[in-house]
Amino acid sequence: MCGILGLLLHDPSVDAAPDICEGLSLLQHRGQDACGIVTCGPKGRFFQCKANGMVRDVFDEKAISKLIGGMGVGHVRYPTAGSSNHAEAQPFYVNSPYGIVFAHNGNLIDGPSLLQYMDATAHRHINTSSDSELLLNLFANNLQQTGKFRINEDDIFNAIGGLMKQCTGAYACVAMLAGFGIIAFRDPNGIRPLGVASRRSNSGKDYLFASESIVADALGFSEWEDVKPGEAVIITRSGVSRKRVAEHAIFAPDIFEFVYFARPDSVLDGISVYRSRMAMGDALAVEVDKVLKERGITVDVVIPVPDTSRVAALNLAQKLNLPYREGFIKNRYVGRTFIMPGQQMRRKNVRRKLNAMALEFSGKNVLLVDDSIVRGTTSKEIIQMAKDVGAKKVIVASCAPPIRYSNVYGIDMPSRTELVAYGRTTQEIAEAIGADLVVFQTLPNLVASVRQFNPSIPTFDCSVFTGEYVTGGVTEEYLHQLELLRADNVKKKSAANSWEGKGEGSVVNGFHDRETMVASSGPINRADDTIGLHNTWNVS
Repeated sequence: MCGILGLLLHDPSVDAAPDICEGLSLLQHRGQDACGIVTCGPKGRFFQCKANGMVRDVFDEKAISKLIGGMGVGHVRYPTAGSSNHAEAQPFYVNSPYGIVFAHNGNLIDGPSLLQYMDATAHRHINTSSDSELLLNLFANNLQQTGKFRINEDDIFNAIGGLMKQCTGAYACVAMLAGFGIIAFRDPNGIRPLGVASRRSNSGKDYLFASESIVADALGFSEWEDVKPGEAVIITRSGVSRKRVAEHAIFAPDIFEFVYFARPDSVLDGISVYRSRMAMGDALAVEVDKVLKERGITVDVVIPVPDTSRVAALNLAQKLNLPYREGFIKNRYVGRTFIMPGQQMRRKNVRRKLNAMALEFSGKNVLLVDDSIVRGTTSKEIIQMAKDVGAKKVIVASCAPPIRYSNVYGIDMPSRTELVAYGRTTQEIAEAIGADLVVFQTLPNLVASVRQFNPSIPTFDCSVFTGEYVTGGVTEEYLHQLELLRADNVKKKSAANSWEGKGEGSVVNGFHDRETMVASSGPINRADDTIGLHNTWNVS
């Protein structure tokens, strides 16, 4: 899961980097592994700064001052495929056929065949294991097919349309062409979010692309509008062009954006994340009331698991006429545990992150409300914390149904066997996490909670709950291979490995290990991770 941002200021003499940096800090919840900014300055020259780490750590005043130019692209990253190697920090860059910078949120499911095409047919070198670099090179190769010295907007639309025919998966992308402008496009199913907004400046209109509307709100942009599924948007200082470039497909945004990932103050595809979570709480209250009455259990207090579940928990408590209390105090300087790489790190950070107040738990039957139960790591630790400070019973209510399947569209749920609900009944899930009872939201109620605010959306991607993938092409063999490639132990091993001793490209159960693959320019051997574009990070 990642956050992307593109900014074009009407006045090219004003630097875009400060606004891009502020925007990325507002998207930090979408990725805490790495971040980067590339700007375009005079004569089309690019200026880059990217590294592993949080926005506040990578971009100080000195770093921002070196990013010259009135347009730019920014990215915050959590790795969902490949490794956490800092060479995979985005945005990516190519210089052929034109200077292009590219940032992407999502995941492709046909990577191996596309890599083969890049190698054997397009003869383009892929230097990392990132789908984003692959998408960039597909786009660049399609532009190269025009054979033109100067391209126009129709050429760009055609190149993106061709890319959408070549690729399968989820992708929201922002690109920048040197001396031309910024471009955004979204996959035909609209799985990952992306929008565009504008603001008046002294000289004209500034334009913004971002993963979430909160960026537009905070930076003073208005007229937020979602990029439509299969649509491409080109913005230059002369104006805005929009065109649907993909064949019609089912519009199915990822419902997990509303459950967990997006900020509550964002609006995605015309739906307020905050309102949808309120509705989730109302619907969950009905299910909780029914189950508690069936079991003859009474609850003394409702306590949210900070932060995402607060909105739903408050509505649930109000609907059930129960006291709502903040029983966990959060250390805000520890990252989101769900998106931390490594099971041991997640477990360790739960207790660093939360502290249970005994006076809200001691001697009480407590109803904990959480947005979802994924691996169960956080839930198990939190339940134990509640019992350690004297809770009589701990009942857990989840705003989402049981998560039993891998996400292949850009969320790091790598292995089904790591999911606590996989192959378990509700009772077995409760036992696994140490709860006295677990109540899950039903899938129809979850969908209704979100869809009621925009009935024009026909369906949502609910693949983590159902195992049904809207793009098609996701076979059991694919899932097995993906799990092997993306499992925690593989990711840690991949991040720890050096380039030393690596020869020709290997294949892991049918999936190329792209850190060691042979590309069109020959075997990668101690490749320069800043190849082609100077990286100013940590340079005095």
